[in-house]
Amino acid sequence: MNFPPSGQSSLPDHPPTETTLETIAPETSAIDHQQPSLPQPEHPSEQGFLPVLRNRNFLTLWGGQVFSQIADKIYLVLMIALVDGRFQEEGQAISGWVSSIMVAFTIPAVLFGSVAGVYVDRWSKKGVMVATNLLRGALVFALLPVLGLVKHWQDWGDTPVGFVLMLGMTFLVSTLTQFFAPAEQSVLPLVVEKKSLLSANSLYTTTMMASVIIGFAVGEPLLALADHLLSGLKVADLGKDVLVGGGYTVAGLILLLLRTGEKEIDPTIEQPHVFEDIKDGLRYLGKSPHVRGALLQLVILFSIFAALSVLAVRMAEVMPELKSSQFGFLLAAGGVGMAVGAAFLGNFGQRLKNAHLGTIGSIGMSSALVGLAFVRLHLWPSLSMIALVGLFAALIAIPMQTTIQQETPEDMRGKVFGLQNNAVNIALSLPLVLAGVGESLLGLKVVFLILAGLVIAGGSLTWYISRNED
Repeated sequence: MNFPPSGQSSLPDHPPTETTLETIAPETSAIDHQQPSLPQPEHPSEQGFLPVLRNRNFLTLWGGQVFSQIADKIYLVLMIALVDGRFQEEGQAISGWVSSIMVAFTIPAVLFGSVAGVYVDRWSKKGVMVATNLLRGALVFALLPVLGLVKHWQDWGDTPVGFVLMLGMTFLVSTLTQFFAPAEQSVLPLVVEKKSLLSANSLYTTTMMASVIIGFAVGEPLLALADHLLSGLKVADLGKDVLVGGGYTVAGLILLLLRTGEKEIDPTIEQPHVFEDIKDGLRYLGKSPHVRGALLQLVILFSIFAALSVLAVRMAEVMPELKSSQFGFLLAAGGVGMAVGAAFLGNFGQRLKNAHLGTIGSIGMSSALVGLAFVRLHLWPSLSMIALVGLFAALIAIPMQTTIQQETPEDMRGKVFGLQNNAVNIALSLPLVLAGVGESLLGLKVVFLILAGLVIAGGSLTWYISRNED
């Protein structure tokens, strides 16, 4: 694939290199270097999902993503189930336990997102994806034996030692995820032709939304079913543990079959200079207005979805037809809309430029948020508006992600995607606090109108950059 030379001037004086994960998966590196695999050629008349669905390497990568994403989402349900069954006392609120787990899961995303991207650029990306999935699987499989070992140990203050170990394992699992995410995003342009990236990202987005629904909506029944199937072994929570750990393990084994065609790695070159390389990524973003604009729009988009997840609880509370605990119905409508938008883009999105799709998405999403501000007390109109929010959000998220992949050189992708993951995770955290405060001070209507203004501001900026830089 050919990349624009704009990123060359932002590289440091020492040449960018990579270091393999030889001690973890040496055979994967050898396979890649002996037989490089470029994106498979596609028939010029083929459009939509068909070209990527015929690409064996993409199907391998996609299969790994499916199992990894589902395991990620069900992991949090597993932690809550273990707290409920082993640590929570009768009459005690579970919210404090769950908050601690969420904090342990979030901290690595803020601390290590950018650092992970630096190392992904220096390591075999396939090796990173295989190793992080197998290691996460091993951690989950080790959980039950460790909890059994420390069951009768003295509590650490007022906290059971077993729960402290669960927090530590959650921290490690989340840290490994920070390495997996930029490696996965960096590999996609290596196995899919540039013209098919929009369709590939559409499938990825659809899978992500499906994994959220499976993880949070039916995760508990799936864990219960797994326990029932393995109940004959007389080990408490064994089925839950096998389901989540097995998901990560299957993802790692599938990704062993992937051929990425990565550049050959010279192990004699010096190790990365972490902070210099992070600065290098920031300099590249400073000199790449299209990538910078796409990243900014993604950050705004994820901030708004984080705010909506908080505001949906208040909406369900004030709607006569719903209880506050049923806010998931509102969020599910957004997921359905995003899946429809992703399907539309995968089949027809290639006919428009990414920047134009982002502009259309911004106008549509801001209009849907304005509509939601005025119908927020009525269930079915609100569901319709939220579905439209999700649909037009797909027209922003997928083209902007595709722009970053298309215009970022291969040896800068890890840094850029690491910075992206860091920025997005921070963007997800702040609105969780600000949205609730804003709603209590200003009301739902005003907050929705403010969110609509943020969307249109981000879309206008991307349109301006596209118009002036093209």
